Amino acid sequence: MMDAGFIKGIIPPILTPIDEHERIDEAKLRDQVEFVIQGGVHGILAFGSNSEFYMVDPEESERGLKIILDQAAGRIPIFYGIGEIKTSSCIKLAEMAAKHGVAAVSVLQPMFITPKANELAAHFTDIAKAIPDTPMLLYNNPGRVGYTITAALVADLAEKVDNIVGIKDTSGDMTLTAEMIRLTRGRDFKVMGGRDTLLYATLAHGGVGGVVTMANLFPELVCSIYEKYVQGDIAGSLEDQYRLNPVRLSMDAATFPVAAKDMARLIGRDMGVPFKPTLPSTGEVLEKMRQEIIRAGLMP
Repeated sequence: MMDAGFIKGIIPPILTPIDEHERIDEAKLRDQVEFVIQGGVHGILAFGSNSEFYMVDPEESERGLKIILDQAAGRIPIFYGIGEIKTSSCIKLAEMAAKHGVAAVSVLQPMFITPKANELAAHFTDIAKAIPDTPMLLYNNPGRVGYTITAALVADLAEKVDNIVGIKDTSGDMTLTAEMIRLTRGRDFKVMGGRDTLLYATLAHGGVGGVVTMANLFPELVCSIYEKYVQGDIAGSLEDQYRLNPVRLSMDAATFPVAAKDMARLIGRDMGVPFKPTLPSTGEVLEKMRQEIIRAGLMP
């Protein structure tokens, strides 16, 4: 199995700022990349769920990836998110990302359809084998696609496919996350949490970090949960998790995924508006977010 030691810590699914024509706003994207790097993150995921990957066409996605890679300039690893339904479409994006030198790709299980285990295994295997020199992470998000990747399938792929080196589990089911960790313990396989509120819990079960939306907004606080934990300040890590959670939970009243851009605006960081048909939050939803940011002492 290839080296996966760089897969650890806090990796934000970087926000995708757009202009009035729904084209990526290069200046704002560069500013966001710089903001999270200066905030201490350990990597960036381009075009994850909160990056609105499903709204961006392949050509624009490639342009955005090149901007992120250029701005990061090798300082931290850049991961590229893939969420197409068709295997061949995923392969095209994976090959594009590999060509540009990403550290790894992350592949979501296909949405809308419900593949059986053998179909899902073939899907992930075919993508991985198309980019044999590039590490690949699985991405489990049952809340969005309607079914889960099982721990048994994860363990099987970890054993059989050399460059499938990890998974981001956004199930919110800590038993499932823990089983993924337990069943792959004998390998250099990295399990990352995908729920901001469960970063501490993922670390406690042996996970290596998290893909954390809130690191787009409060990177220092999110990174402190990880850094304190690995340095042995377990109580301090938990306190920081508890400080973060009410702010994160206040986002749930908004339409997914607009809350991250709403919150950016509240703290004085203009990341633009979401792709339509989603719209910026207003009224009580926005005010609840504002109050929780203030309560946590995070308002600039």
